Amino acid sequence: MTTVIQKLREETGAGVMDCKRALDEAGGDFDLAKKLIEKKGLARAEKKANRATSAGLLEAYIHNGRVGVLLELNSETDFVARSEPVKNLAHNLALHIAAMSPETVEDFLKQPYVKDEDKTVEDIIKGTIAVVGENLKVAKFARYQI
Repeated sequence: MTTVIQKLREETGAGVMDCKRALDEAGGDFDLAKKLIEKKGLARAEKKANRATSAGLLEAYIHNGRVGVLLELNSETDFVARSEPVKNLAHNLALHIAAMSPETVEDFLKQPYVKDEDKTVEDIIKGTIAVVGENLKVAKFARYQI
């Protein structure tokens, strides 16, 4: 049971007790427990949506010297902006922008995520919000192509 909890924690970023409760609630079904955690995480993300995001980071990505992306991802604190989950999110969002060429932030958030088309970009961001416990917002981005 402990290894299942660890695996669930690694895949979702949820706390140990949240993983244990989700597994208990799901009757030991790993996939159902994962869905329960994601659902609860998204609910937590909704509660944080109105918090101010006055810190953040810039992510730059160049693909084959022909496509460039600069992304501004805002967070509530510098501490969270420097965390691995947020850095990974920023990088993956920049990759998505390079691949999918969205026009606006609103269009970008609604696009199916390039690495998991069952989720939108907004769902991926909300998943990271659930992990880090702070609001995150894509402020703006620029995409250049030769």
